[in-house]
Amino acid sequence: MQFNKNTSSGKKSIIGLVVKSIFGLVIVLGVVLILNSIDFPAPKKEIQKIIPNENFKIVK
Repeated sequence: MQFNKNTSSGKKSIIGLVVKSIFGLVIVLGVVLILNSIDFPAPKKEIQKIIPNENFKIVK
């Protein structure tokens, strides 16, 4: 019984890595575009808080 050494060529692993990277990039861009198209609710009134001057302390 002989053992055959199966080795993969460098091109196949590089091509697989490039394909996986492109697939991951497409997934990320798809998620960003979907989140961008959703209209999230925003406050209609501007929130303003008046801070009195007596609370400020000057630190030197």
